[in-house]
Order: sequence, then structure tokens, then C-alpha cells
Amino acid sequence: MELTNVPHIAASSRFFSSCSRCTCRIRSGKTRIGASAAGRRCSSDDSACSEPSEQQNADFFSGPISSLCYTRRDFASVALLPFILPHVHIASAAEPIDGSIIQNGVRNVLSKVKAAGMLRLAFHDAGTFDIADKSGGMNGSIIYEVDRPENTGLNKSIKVLGKAKEVIDLVQQVSWADLIAVAGAESVALCGGPEIPVRLGRLDSSTADPAGKLPEETLDATALKTLFSKKGFSTQEMVVLSGAHTIGGKGFGNPNIFDNSYFKVLLEKPQPSSSGMPAMVGLRTDWALTEDDECLRWINLYAQDQAKFFADFKDAYIKLVNTGASWRSA
Repeated sequence: MELTNVPHIAASSRFFSSCSRCTCRIRSGKTRIGASAAGRRCSSDDSACSEPSEQQNADFFSGPISSLCYTRRDFASVALLPFILPHVHIASAAEPIDGSIIQNGVRNVLSKVKAAGMLRLAFHDAGTFDIADKSGGMNGSIIYEVDRPENTGLNKSIKVLGKAKEVIDLVQQVSWADLIAVAGAESVALCGGPEIPVRLGRLDSSTADPAGKLPEETLDATALKTLFSKKGFSTQEMVVLSGAHTIGGKGFGNPNIFDNSYFKVLLEKPQPSSSGMPAMVGLRTDWALTEDDECLRWINLYAQDQAKFFADFKDAYIKLVNTGASWRSA
């Protein structure tokens, strides 16, 4: 998985970077701080301390000074100059995000068995987005929403990622939103799916997103298309994202392999179980896609062309985990 960072400005300013400082003792024995405006060091011999002209001192410190040796009080005043002179720019140093630290932290806690839960976690965090009021989206709010019925079982994935977050935070702070986005992409790659680049720098929400934003399992294809359009996704994007059900316990092929088996199974008639009843493969919403002509065209395409499925899934996932996100300022 490739990680892309948000550019950050990391700048520092030095005042008197070309000036040398020394301490010299006058005959009274009192230690004073000497600064050479010309950039020369005072020698250990008191007589070697040069004295710039009064005009030089006036230009440098905006006031006449007759000697290079200053008291500690004078030096303290000089130290404050970077904060009061308008031409001195001091930028706060924002550390860039090292994506490899997040990536390695996720890999240390991830396995193929946990992959489906991680991918579901990313979908449910981002899936609350509403284009009408710009609420919800990929913001880490899922950690406040685990008690909702649609999020049953996700507390396990959050607990696993929490362990990774503790370790990562010791090196650099990572938001839940970034962590979940990376975990979803890593899960796809681990199970043989496409490598997905993830932009970093998302900010976390401090509250839960509005409830009732995720698709209910009883929706038909028309209702699903309407719901996804309200999140800014096309029918094609809805179908390709549904292909994430190819991993996990939904019954679409090998639960630990990310491939296009999901679409192939949807084109098959449900196989009867030992009781003679249709086997419970997938969700009602999965099969609803086969009842819509537009959805069915995409299902047929992805069933025949896994490379196309991988490429389109990659694009749709990037869009999903960026949807509704707030970003760190550069």
C-alpha cells in the first residue's frame, strides 16, 4: 500500500545566525556577555575585545552602546528581539506524517482473519456521510458508535487497532480516521487485492455522527441507489464497493482472498442447503443488486474482468475514505 502525505511547512528561523558570542571578564571580575556584530570572537585577553563604533551599535540594537560587553540583563533583552522585530518570521514546525510508521503499526496487528472486520470498519466510519449537510464521513467517529445495531462486532476491530495506535502514538500521533483508512487498504492488499494509496492528515471527530445513515439490509436496488447518491456515489461505485463482501463470512468464495468471486456468485442461482432451502449467502442487499438492470451490467463486467474490478475498487475506496474528511492544515 502506498501512502501519500499532506505537505506540511516545517521551517525555523535563527536570529544572529552569523554572530559569535563569548564571555569576557573585566577587571572587576564580573562576568559579562559579549557579542561581536562583525562576527569575530573575543580572545581570552580582555584587551582583545574589540569595540565597534557607536554608529554600528546604534544600527544593530537601535541605540548607542559604547562597548561589546553587556550585562545579562542586556542579553535577555537581545534574546527577545526575534519576538518583537517584524521582519523576523518564526514558523511553528509541523512534523510531516511518516506513513510507514502507521503502515507498519497496522501490519503488526493485522491478519487475514481480521481483514474483513477492518474493511467493514472503514466502510462504516465513512458511510455516514451526507452530501446535503456535509455531515459524517471519514472522521473516526465510529469509536463512539459501536453500540448501534449496524455496528455490531466492530468493537473487536477497534480494540485491535487501539493496540496499534498506542504503539504508533509513542512515535507520532495518528488520528483514528487515518488509522482506519490505512487498515482498510492494508486488509485489501493482504488478501490479494489491489494496493491502494492512502492520503494522510485526517482529523478526528469528538462526537458520534448522526444515526441512520448506513444502508439497511432490507433495501431494494432503487432505495440503495438513492441512498448512495445522497453520499455522492454513482451506481457503478456502489456496485464495485459492494465487492468488498468477497472477503469475510458472507459466503462469496474464499473468505481470506480478495477477488471477483462476489460478482460471479451473484450471477449464479442460490444453491440449496441440506434442508432444501436456499443457502444464506450474503445479505439481502447483495442480491437486490441483481434485480436492477444498471447494477447487473456492472456485476457482469466485474465477474468477467477482475483487473477492472481491482482498478475501479481502488478508485472508489480512495473516494470513500476521503469523503467528509477534515484535514490538517499545511
